[in-house]
This record gives sequence, structure tokens and C-alpha cells, in this order.
Amino acid sequence: MSVASESSTRLKLWGVRGSIPVPGPGTVRYGGNTACVEVRADGELIVLDAGSGIRELGLALEKEFGPRPIKVSLLITHLHWDHIMGFPFFQPSYSDKNQIHIFGYDGTDSSLQKILKSQMATPFFPIALYDLPGKIEFENLESMEFKIGKVRVRARQMNHPGVCVGYRIFTSKGSIAYLPDHEPYEASKLHTIKSDGLSPEQAKQRAREERDALVKFLLGSDILILDTQYTDDEYETHLGWGHGSLSTAISLAVDAGVRKLVLFHHDPKHNDETIDKMVRTAREMAAKYQGNLEVDAARERAEMTL
Repeated sequence: MSVASESSTRLKLWGVRGSIPVPGPGTVRYGGNTACVEVRADGELIVLDAGSGIRELGLALEKEFGPRPIKVSLLITHLHWDHIMGFPFFQPSYSDKNQIHIFGYDGTDSSLQKILKSQMATPFFPIALYDLPGKIEFENLESMEFKIGKVRVRARQMNHPGVCVGYRIFTSKGSIAYLPDHEPYEASKLHTIKSDGLSPEQAKQRAREERDALVKFLLGSDILILDTQYTDDEYETHLGWGHGSLSTAISLAVDAGVRKLVLFHHDPKHNDETIDKMVRTAREMAAKYQGNLEVDAARERAEMTL
């Protein structure tokens, strides 16, 4: 993917899996790396999450840019291991000509910067974060709306254990929503929403309000990359785990008027054939709404253009 220009918004998927990398013969087509998405828009190079997929992205960037400096804006959704584990292996951070600006929200018990530093501390890694030659800058976000150059970014708290956000990126060519970890409000029974002291009816009302707000956040997105880790049957035994299901993903995308839904955060137990079946099921569900929703599953190295 060439250097970002004013002519298009492009994204490329480098990691699509949830929880843990699962390389092997059963995941060849969709991929086994954890979350990482590259966006090129309006002169900016934006990376969403630093799962194990960011290693391959870094190698590709080094090859593409050669001796030229690389400037990356890295947006972290949350600090669970599968979303940060690849950063120590991100090759551009090992050259002093490159700039990596890391955005994110502090976790419940520690800061974004401290967590990324800790995963590279002795005895976990041979090189400390602050020994990396690259120019690495952290920005702990407080506002839920900010800009990266000409690109406007909005964030929203997700229904997922701990501090976790989803991002919507507004470019000159359209918008991309990235919600890699999210449990549907209407089905989760508020397991991960602070609902202490609420009656069952009040909890249901709270869930409806939260879902309505999420629909508004996503309204009219061109591409929605959404946590769809479970089939509907699997979800019944994973309430409160913080992840989504097929039917709720379809209904959310339809209600928000999304143009294309990308099923994301594939379960580590799901092989290529299982994901094929989930895509077929999701498309059948979408067809019942008689709309124009396009549905596909996230696949490593797949590219999309607005």
C-alpha cells in the first residue's frame, strides 16, 4: 500500500484474531495474528492496535519507505495482551529516523505508557522501551474527540472488561469504525456495565439507552470492523466475556445504516471453515433485512478503499 495521498482512504488488515495468535494449517486463509489495522488517509498513516499483526506491518513499512522516515500514529483501544503484544517487534521503532505517536486511554489500574513499558521490562524482553532508538511519544487521551492532521477521530467506551474504546475515523472520503472488542448491550444483561443498584427493568432501560447511543456513534459508517467472535449458540455460554455474536452484529450494522460490516476478532478455536460458515450465516441474516448491507470476514492482508 503506497504512501497516503489525498485521493483515497485505504485500509489494510494485518491482524484479525482475538485472544491469542493461532498460526497453523487451519487458519491460513483468514490468518492467525491478533488485532492490527492500517489506515492511510489524508496524508496520515494511522495504525489501530498493536497485536501480533503489527510485526508484519512494520516489516512492510520498512521495505516500502526504505531510507525515508516513517511517521505513525498508533491508536490503542485497550491494554489487553492481544492488542499490545506485537509492539516490541514493531521494526520502525528501532530506527531513530522514525516517529511513533501512541494514543490511548489509561487502564483501570495503570497508565498506557506504564503498561507498554512493563511488557518490555526484565525479565519479559531483552530491550527496554526507552532504549528503542525510534522517537516514541505517548498521548494519554482524555477527550473523546481529537484530530490527527486532517483526520478527525471520535472514541466511545465499549462494553468490554476494563477500559476499552472503539474508534471512528472520519476522512475526506468517508468514515471507518473500529470496534474490535465489544459485547452487545441488548444481550449482555449489563454484565460489564456499572449497573449496581439497578432493578432488572432499569438495567434493560440502561442497555437500550447505551445501544441507541452506539447506533448514533456509528450512524452512516462506510466500513464497520466489529467484534463478532461468537456464533449465536456460542455466545449463550460466554455472557459477560466482552465479545459479540453474529445476529447482534448484523442488527447493529443495519440499524446504524452501515455500508460494509467486517466480522472481526475471530475466536482462536475457529478455523477457516468455521469462519466461512459464519460469513454465510451472517449474509443470510443480513438479507432478511432487505437492505444493502455488505458482509465479509476480516482476512489478513485484505485491503479496502473508500
